[in-house]
Amino acid sequence: MVQTLSPSNATSTKKSSRLTAPIILNSAEVEIMRALRRQGKISRSEISHITGWSKAKASQEIRSLVDKGYLVEDGEGVSQGGRKPRLLRINNQLGYVAGIDMGATSLDIALADVAGSILQRCSEATDVKLPPETVLGRCTELLLELIRAQGGTPDQMLGIGVGVPGPVDFARGVLVAPPLMPEWENFPIRDFFKKTFTAAFVVVDNDVNIMALGEQRAGDAASIDHFIFVKIGTGIGAGIISNGKIHRGSDGCAGDIGHICVDKEGPLCACGNKGCLEAMSAGPAIASKAIDAARNRISPVLSQILESNGGIIRPEDVNAACREGDQAALDIIRDSGQMIGDVLASLVNFFNPSHIFIGGGIANFGNHLLVAIRRAVLHRSLPLATTHLSIKFSRVGSNVGVMGAISLALDYLFVIEDSPHFII
Repeated sequence: MVQTLSPSNATSTKKSSRLTAPIILNSAEVEIMRALRRQGKISRSEISHITGWSKAKASQEIRSLVDKGYLVEDGEGVSQGGRKPRLLRINNQLGYVAGIDMGATSLDIALADVAGSILQRCSEATDVKLPPETVLGRCTELLLELIRAQGGTPDQMLGIGVGVPGPVDFARGVLVAPPLMPEWENFPIRDFFKKTFTAAFVVVDNDVNIMALGEQRAGDAASIDHFIFVKIGTGIGAGIISNGKIHRGSDGCAGDIGHICVDKEGPLCACGNKGCLEAMSAGPAIASKAIDAARNRISPVLSQILESNGGIIRPEDVNAACREGDQAALDIIRDSGQMIGDVLASLVNFFNPSHIFIGGGIANFGNHLLVAIRRAVLHRSLPLATTHLSIKFSRVGSNVGVMGAISLALDYLFVIEDSPHFII
């Protein structure tokens, strides 16, 4: 059953007139909107200071945005002597944006206003091996439920950010040869959502990229220019932030570290090659190794779990056994952490990030996994590259993906009139 969360301070986003995304602005208006996205609420004088414009020019551009209904005055700022300045913010009554974070076995969806504040959220299990029409149809149903809960209508949806667990051709918004979901190859995800949400601009990206954007927007990476976000779950991938922006590469598949080979004689991966990091260290590999340990009577704890679960061991069972002090479970987790760390060490030497954030379901395994990753990275990386390197779990939690998907949708909501591909 879907659990829907609605913050107590959430407000309805009803509006009388209908907009269609993207919303075209001039370059000055976009600069103001960019500043408001970063800071939330600011005064006219602060906008003048940030942009370097005269107060007259700032006032003129602000008035244009207020007259169009994109900005509103809301509350008062801190007085520097005299009357307190009025604060401006993006009008959250314009419509909705949505974030969809699709994992191999889970689906998280959030509805937000155009300022990025989450209004409703829901989660449920899924299986991306099902046909895309089935999974995306369910996403549409859930989005409609969330909109109705806010008293809205589908034509108020202005933007949808979608994260999917596979290689994405970002320009076309389609998956290309996705190992976990072969039926999805070249499926028109954008067009599917546009059938229901006709006013929305739909953006599709890899699930780890949107997690990196979520960490940047809502986590400890808010002011960090160079970092890597690593997702460890059913698969393994990395989202790369370089100079403060997501790095997708020339075709959109940068960061697909799950298919780096760590053992040429290793097990067959879903991609068709042997010994990929994902096949050796992700959730299914951890569970498979635990089943072997249970059947070979190496671990009494895992053997008992295997028997009581009807021949099944899940990754979380391995973590539970480790917490009970089971040595075999501990070794499995450490081995996975070491292999992941070995691959990350190569990335550290190549990219020299200041931070690595780790998320995904396997991140819940705690310090044994983290220590093994850190040890391998420090052992195999150059000293200069690790002098100031921080490796830690993401503190954003399960919201990191949907927050990133919402941020991605907002990036394309307002664009410059002479450069329709420019995002803020």
